[in-house]
Amino acid sequence: MSDVRAVLMQKVEAAHDRLVATTQRLVAVASPNPPSDTAEIAAVAEALLREIPGIEIEAIEPEPRVRSLIARLSSGRPGRRLIFNGHLDTFPVLETLPWTVPPLGGVLKDGKLYGRGVSDMKGGIACSLLAASLLADHRDTWRGEIVLTLAADEENMGSLGTGYMMEHVPQARGDANICGDVGSPKIVRFGEKGLMWVEVEAAGEPAHGAHVHRGVNAIDRLRAALDRIKDLENVPFQAPAVVAEAITKASGISEALSGRGESQTLQRVTVNLGTIEGGTSPNLVPIHAIARADIRLPVGITTDILAARLDEWLAPLEGVSWRAIRRFEPSFTPPDHELIRRTASVAAEVLGSPPAVNMRVGGSDSRWYRKYGVPTVVLGLTPFNMGGADEYVMVDELVAVAKIHTLVAFDFLSAR
Repeated sequence: MSDVRAVLMQKVEAAHDRLVATTQRLVAVASPNPPSDTAEIAAVAEALLREIPGIEIEAIEPEPRVRSLIARLSSGRPGRRLIFNGHLDTFPVLETLPWTVPPLGGVLKDGKLYGRGVSDMKGGIACSLLAASLLADHRDTWRGEIVLTLAADEENMGSLGTGYMMEHVPQARGDANICGDVGSPKIVRFGEKGLMWVEVEAAGEPAHGAHVHRGVNAIDRLRAALDRIKDLENVPFQAPAVVAEAITKASGISEALSGRGESQTLQRVTVNLGTIEGGTSPNLVPIHAIARADIRLPVGITTDILAARLDEWLAPLEGVSWRAIRRFEPSFTPPDHELIRRTASVAAEVLGSPPAVNMRVGGSDSRWYRKYGVPTVVLGLTPFNMGGADEYVMVDELVAVAKIHTLVAFDFLSAR
């Protein structure tokens, strides 16, 4: 097996130009969300998949043009099923930003590969595609099957993409999932915070701004409600010791890449008041105001607990109502799980130094896999200017991630 692993490593290195070209083909097709139209990018991804001998491909389209793909590659022998998961949609292209390169051009310059969605996550998909292709050439050395789920709708929380496939397509589930979503090859992510988006409304009574005694200001009512929502950041909870220990241990490497303070953010409830609207004129008492907030939850607390607090705290506020727009629970695969250990070991082998093993601040489609009991690891490319002008990734990281995906899949499927 060591000989096969060495050959696979060499083949990834030899496929450098192919890996770049695959990423460029994916970047060249716009797939912004909104509107979650992935029909054209799915056609390109399908063409790339068909280059893998013996692969079976099915298109999944729960709504018109919201298209995902599921591809199956069998070894011909019974064994475990490994999933490579990725999302085809991206942030909006935003051509009006000050791009210095064409946003869909896939420009390669100074070891950097540019384009909208190259980090989130068309480069990661290219890595998984190469891994599957190389493993197809050596299918006599592993058992079971490899499945690629290339999903729509991730930027809209995935209910019509990975979520739909997990609920309706049995072969989309498996024994383990590798996701190449944005991150860093130096950080093995084993879980992510949950989220709850809330909308809060306040009603008032009209009056002229000079006669405030005759009206009720909806914005004042909303302000009081928003203060209580911010109080969610102080709700006590107890995280599992294994998660807290992993976050602390990872901080030295992880914060250098993801920003100082990441460790604290991973271990507390955060509230971002994202939008506020209300009123029509400075000299009129507003009769309506509305705000929306993004609440992120660490492992150890649930959306039910936070919702109960909001019911309790906001109910006494006259004229105020609230509702949850979206809810996902925090989730994690135990950091000592076989998949996480294998990924960390391979990453150390490829990079020459041990990676951090940590939670993820942002969300990913991996939440859907964990929801259905599928162990999941996220390891992808470091993002530069993600969502902004001149988004890019480092080509040497493309190669590193492709090596890690290939070897982890091989090790997992060849294990006795």
